[in-house]
Amino acid sequence: MRMTLLIAALVAALHVSATAEVASMPVGEMTFTSGNGSLILRLHGEDWLRFTTPLLAGQMPEANILDAGQGWACVGMEWNPAETVQQDELSIPFDIVIEPDFWWAPHLTPEEGFCIAQHVFRSPALIAARGHDILVIVPDLNSTGEADQNPWFMDLDAPARKLWLGMTRTSVPLHVLYKKEPGMTFAPGPVQLGFYVTIYRDEGDPVNPWGRVSQWLWEKWGSPLHAKGEPLRVPMDTFVRHTYTWAFDTWKDALWQEFSINGEKLGAPAFIVNVSQSPNYPGVWYQREFLSVWNQAWFSTLRVGAGMRRFATRTNDPALMERAEMIKRFTLAAPQRNGLFPSVYRTANKEVVVDGEKVLRPEPWDTAFWTNSNRVPWKSEVTDKWFHTLDASWTCLLLLRWYEEFEKDERLLAYVKNYADRLVTLQGASGFFPAWLHPETDAPWDQFRQSPETSMSVTFLLKLAAITGEDSYRDPALRAMDAVIRECAATGRWEDFETYFSCCTWGYPEYLGKRIERNAMYKQCNFSMFWTAEALLECYRATKDSRYLRWGRRTLDELSMTQQVWQPPFIQIPALGGFGVMNCDGEWNDSRECLFAELFMEYYRETGERHLFERGIAALKSAFVMMYCPENPTQKALYEKVHPFFGPEDYGFTMENYGHGGTASSEGEGIGPFTIFTWGNGAAAEARNRVRDHWGDVYVDRQRGMAFGIDSIDAALDNGKLTLTSLSAASRDVRIQYENGYSQDVVLDRTVTLDVPDN
Repeated sequence: MRMTLLIAALVAALHVSATAEVASMPVGEMTFTSGNGSLILRLHGEDWLRFTTPLLAGQMPEANILDAGQGWACVGMEWNPAETVQQDELSIPFDIVIEPDFWWAPHLTPEEGFCIAQHVFRSPALIAARGHDILVIVPDLNSTGEADQNPWFMDLDAPARKLWLGMTRTSVPLHVLYKKEPGMTFAPGPVQLGFYVTIYRDEGDPVNPWGRVSQWLWEKWGSPLHAKGEPLRVPMDTFVRHTYTWAFDTWKDALWQEFSINGEKLGAPAFIVNVSQSPNYPGVWYQREFLSVWNQAWFSTLRVGAGMRRFATRTNDPALMERAEMIKRFTLAAPQRNGLFPSVYRTANKEVVVDGEKVLRPEPWDTAFWTNSNRVPWKSEVTDKWFHTLDASWTCLLLLRWYEEFEKDERLLAYVKNYADRLVTLQGASGFFPAWLHPETDAPWDQFRQSPETSMSVTFLLKLAAITGEDSYRDPALRAMDAVIRECAATGRWEDFETYFSCCTWGYPEYLGKRIERNAMYKQCNFSMFWTAEALLECYRATKDSRYLRWGRRTLDELSMTQQVWQPPFIQIPALGGFGVMNCDGEWNDSRECLFAELFMEYYRETGERHLFERGIAALKSAFVMMYCPENPTQKALYEKVHPFFGPEDYGFTMENYGHGGTASSEGEGIGPFTIFTWGNGAAAEARNRVRDHWGDVYVDRQRGMAFGIDSIDAALDNGKLTLTSLSAASRDVRIQYENGYSQDVVLDRTVTLDVPDN
């Protein structure tokens, strides 16, 4: 009763102008008070935040404040207009009373009038911190975006010390930034706006401003969806088989390429294909870019080849195994000069006339040449002829994993060591490895001498050191890791090639290495967060220095804030577990999710935090959500609205993301026209096959009393009994992997209960 009276008094204070505080309400470490017509949040007796409830057509809302547990309060507001209301914006302005030294939001709003549209509410939060004290505001996702005509938004203005949460219409004037637009109307009836808030002290070293909110978001919205089997309930091998049938049968003529280099027959998937190359396309097919094969940070042919090799071994498929071997040999065919090597093998295009239409066609493979990725800073002197250490270190890391897990082919180790010996000579005095190197002199490009791309080289060198036992690789890696912690992880400077030199070039060169003033944040890409979290974990394993693990958890939580934790009503595909890309782009379910998935499982191995393993499972599953096939009926219908000629021969086609342009709709807006085997279905298949080999279809951690159904299976561990329930109807073989490496295979029809072995 007392709590109810306090809430009533606090809410009442919002409707009057009072000079004295009329009530107080403790929630966790913070306290709500009211005065001067505002609601005030305090931490340890100090004012932190003030806000008032907004008016809708002059009407005050009915409001309530609830203790939501775990230090969170839920503030809800509801208006009930009797007739249609035209109002451009309905928002809660939050005034930050203290002087924060840290700000975070999921998207950039570089000027007044820009905002964070609900389209990018993946793990939405606004954060302001001072030292160890942290304020977090999260939109109430139970009501976000329910009315199409009243989309939600957030905003952050650091110099003004203001945050906003509300509703307004938006446009996308830049790829991808959002701007407020007039013309919003509210229909008669209930209008709800609400949020969760916490203020607390984090005693960690380092301070982790994302730790509490990332776990809470997952446990509140993500974990319940995961428990229901989201984002899909179909065994993943179904999608893997679609992938390889599509690639090597129905789309083989467009995708699979065979050629000779120095007299050796090689093969690999083409970098990119598009819907016009479908066997069902009614018109003249067109070339989207150029015919090529890549071993680059995104588009890694060797990575998908490893996945093909795993599946070929598991299913005894000699044809698939031979293709995987051809990919390995192609990778080793890249010529080394002083250890460095190119990442792209390509032909040129020529213009031809087909049925009266001018189109591009590739020159034959015997005219092909070696070069590098064209995702480079073209506004500078850097071109696709420059070497990129990120691409080379990633390829060499994959070669080491091939050597370690598949075959002790000494050619792999010799190739890798030749590169590594050159790489360590390039390390700068600050500890970083440069990004781009001049094609003739190897001189580093000045602007990316100190970037978090270095983290990939850290992981690679530590792997090589572990295999060879040579400290000459280990010591430079640790020095580089310390540099990345100091200059990137501690400051949020996640600037890699994708941040500026992919589809979203906004901010280059004026904001390179600089914070956007209004948001007190850098333009950021989560790819370098992933590389860094992975490298920090490997540094911890190599040294047992807990500092690396603490920084790794902090970086992983920052990465987690780009993962999708709920099912928005305005996103037309299953959303749970997928990832966006950066704080200036619009993707959902980007294909990087399958690359990220196992890292979360590896952090679970070190920490025992269940929510991390669940995130990894959801990320892995989400990689198949964008596949065109009967098992994804909702997505299949969307594809057919955009590409009505699609049919069974196209099962397996997988767009690399959804809603990339910043909008999506039930009419198919957000569905794209191309697919990249090495960053789409082939990459997803590789991740499934890798995780299956490392973790099984079910992972059981007897020491911690936990069991995880990875492949659309519910797993429950109780008193030495393991109960498995399939989320699909089909009977199948299931691999159970235990924490000590022991595994067993069982046939799962619907439900089976097993005695857990002691060994």
